[in-house]
Amino acid sequence: MSIAIDIAQQPARGDRSQQGALALALLSALLVAACLISLTSGPTGVGLRDLVSYLAGSLLSGHQTLSKQDLIVLEAVRLPRTLLGLLVGAGLGLSGAMMQGLFRNPLADPGIVGVTSGASLAAVAAIVLGPTLLLPLQTALGAQFLPLMAFAGALINTGLLYRIATRGGQTSTVALVLSGISIGALTMAATGLLIFLADDRALRDITFWSLGSLGGATYGKALSIAPFILAALALLPFLARGLDALVLGDAAAFHMGIPVERLKRISVLVVAGACGASVAVAGSIAFVGIIVPHLLRLAIGPSHRFLLPGAALGGASLLLLADSIARTVAAPAELPIGIITALIGAPVFLLLLLGRGGRGLID
Repeated sequence: MSIAIDIAQQPARGDRSQQGALALALLSALLVAACLISLTSGPTGVGLRDLVSYLAGSLLSGHQTLSKQDLIVLEAVRLPRTLLGLLVGAGLGLSGAMMQGLFRNPLADPGIVGVTSGASLAAVAAIVLGPTLLLPLQTALGAQFLPLMAFAGALINTGLLYRIATRGGQTSTVALVLSGISIGALTMAATGLLIFLADDRALRDITFWSLGSLGGATYGKALSIAPFILAALALLPFLARGLDALVLGDAAAFHMGIPVERLKRISVLVVAGACGASVAVAGSIAFVGIIVPHLLRLAIGPSHRFLLPGAALGGASLLLLADSIARTVAAPAELPIGIITALIGAPVFLLLLLGRGGRGLID
């Protein structure tokens, strides 16, 4: 009896709950550090001491000791940029983890399989056609026009990708990648046509999408995408168990009591909303959605109870750190953030392919 009790009290083999909880705590600490670095990075001289003085004045005394110029830098430039980077990074990381769980494939990433290009096409269409053909829709939706257009583009591409790549409840790597490349090529061709038709004003705005950036961040932009990202985060506890069951296949998940089709529809909406909103305000930023979830899966296992919030935290941290590098490495000039994430993500992805972590990527 005592032996049975001792065995029952032992954690199950392969249980990584403790590692998952520890990883979330560490990622939360990393995100706090990334926010501090983001708020104190840039060509102007507002450093950590100035930030502490600003927070102390705002929270304790109500009196600011910072100069008017430093206050403008913090409140009008860095705070909205940090908030926007946090939301966009969380959306991209979460989208990647959701797609990998939905397709049961670690290669599934919004940027690689064409979801991002669908959102970009819709956003470019909003920029080019908004003042003319889409003016009534733009007037009706207001600030939500661009995020909702990007959401629609991402949703259409995600739905097409799922229909094409999935056969009999199974999704192969080859079908996933090839269909993603095909859909991405079609949307990029349509984007090129819109660029050809664009005027000088629209061309300047479209240039923003090519490599991605958090430049021009405002509280309005952050508020426009916040409902999409926050809604996705709120749904995480209700989706984790179902995504874990999907690993065993659609039939097995159904017999476990999972409403498979409803889970898939909700997951597609979550990916389209989070990815589309992120692309709408930051452009196309690669590798965040594939590197962060895959590294977490190697570290803490496949449980989506920890993987989904971990991917959101890790994606936000990575994007904020990449943006801080983009603002400082060539100061006072600013590099596109997509260059930084590609320089970080591409070598890591190649190492995963060549090492132990890549065994399941191309099978």
